[in-house]
Amino acid sequence: MVSGGPVPRGSAHGGPVPGVPIPSGADPGGVAPGDTVPRLRPFGDRAVLAEVDTLDDVLALHTRLQSTRPPGVIDLVPAARTVLVHVDPARLTLAAARGWLLDTSAAASAPPRPASVVDLPITYDGADLHAVAALLGMSPDALAARHAAAAWTVAFTGFAPGFGYLVSPDWTLDVPRLTAPRTRVPQGAVGLAGAFTGAYPRETPGGWQLIGTTAAPLFDPAADPPALLAPGSRVRVVVVPATATIGAPAPAQSSTPPATPPAAPALVVRDPGLRATVQDLGRPGHLAEGIAPAGAADRGALRTANRLVGNPEAAAGIEIALGGFRATARADLWVAVTGAWGPVRIGGRAVDPYTAVPWPAGEELHIDWAAHGARAYLAVRGGVEAPAVARSRSTDSLSGLGPPALAAGSALALAGEAVAPVPASDLHPWSPPDDTALEVALAPGPRADWFTPAAHRALFDAVWTVSNEADRVGIRLDGPALARIRTAELPSEGMLPGAIQVPPSGQPVILGPDGPVTGGYPVIAVVADDSLDALAQARPGTRVRFRHTR
Repeated sequence: MVSGGPVPRGSAHGGPVPGVPIPSGADPGGVAPGDTVPRLRPFGDRAVLAEVDTLDDVLALHTRLQSTRPPGVIDLVPAARTVLVHVDPARLTLAAARGWLLDTSAAASAPPRPASVVDLPITYDGADLHAVAALLGMSPDALAARHAAAAWTVAFTGFAPGFGYLVSPDWTLDVPRLTAPRTRVPQGAVGLAGAFTGAYPRETPGGWQLIGTTAAPLFDPAADPPALLAPGSRVRVVVVPATATIGAPAPAQSSTPPATPPAAPALVVRDPGLRATVQDLGRPGHLAEGIAPAGAADRGALRTANRLVGNPEAAAGIEIALGGFRATARADLWVAVTGAWGPVRIGGRAVDPYTAVPWPAGEELHIDWAAHGARAYLAVRGGVEAPAVARSRSTDSLSGLGPPALAAGSALALAGEAVAPVPASDLHPWSPPDDTALEVALAPGPRADWFTPAAHRALFDAVWTVSNEADRVGIRLDGPALARIRTAELPSEGMLPGAIQVPPSGQPVILGPDGPVTGGYPVIAVVADDSLDALAQARPGTRVRFRHTR
């Protein structure tokens, strides 16, 4: 998370930077005048980045793409100067997506579909209201009145799930961020930064100037969609006097829906090891709401474990980092362990990985420290029960969505998702994952032209080492510094797992499933989708060599 709070540039590994220039002439209801044909940049093997000149053009392009969106588009992610188009190549090829982007941009403007209108109640009582008013040479009442009268549009989201960056042609003021960000900004705070306004869906650090508060449910994990402010929505401010009572206070928003009466636990965690979390196949399709995909880092290992016990491939299991996991069964269970390779014992007896085995009630399962690989997956027949957020039970370590990481005493019930009998013995010749020297395929990144020829040679010629800074958010690599041709700030743009960001230090960072949904470090290349599972098994010290995708 950015230490300075939400910024339209930077990333989860960056800091506060100046704001994006003020938009001019945006049409809050749809397409802006002067449509621009986007410049299409590659973003790996499953996405295209459409770049335009202004935020006005982003709003217009996003509106048109939404109105003509074909099957196979997973995400449309607007940002400061770009729209990221994430596709399922089995349903829409990248070539077809590029054609759609260009055809949609070149076509005559059609009347836009009416944008949804959100009423946002705001009480102008923020801690910085008087200071900002003085800075702008007006009274606090005049500042509040001008802010409330503006016609706002959600340009894009980022920083945290449900945090929308609002713009308005009526708002021509440029408000600097705090020189020292707050360590705590309360949930519901309404702030200003540069040309933007925004409201904090949950308590976080932040550097925006706070002018008010809202009781609106900005992010409700039980809702569909969970984010109140979606890109393209129009926002109408409803002024609530500081002394007014508008009914019962809004309940505090949490990262999981309200709990239902728990089912009888099937297992109890005794020791989670370094880290153990509930994961399924994640939350695709919610990047525009600021929600990362999350899900199993090694998707193939989770799918296999589920198949071995008769579950749907997408059933939730337990992802265990490097081992050390112990749990006791409360009922007779069937389980399978895949992914990272190490000793597995049930009731003190060794059992094979990649095999469905019974786990009798009262006995302890011990997944010892992995000798090979980084992440083991424990599938339990029936699947693990946990509250769903955006139709997924996955834990997101960066945003805090989903169930918390497992701890000693965590009790887990079954979801009742078994769909097939436990299959006959699998004769596939399973072997430990190679965690000593990986070969990882790379597809072109959108900002490859920001780097020197020497940087491109080093990317593919060097042997990189996974550093100790490796988790579900990202993997920092040790190796030669990748030098840039361009050193300017890059306005935030959409991100995907596998994107290789290069911060000013020159040391690349590969974003993981819990990585930020937008970022402002240039992406030199993107890990090919079919290499992500192998990369998930890389542990600190693993050597990595990159090759071009075939």
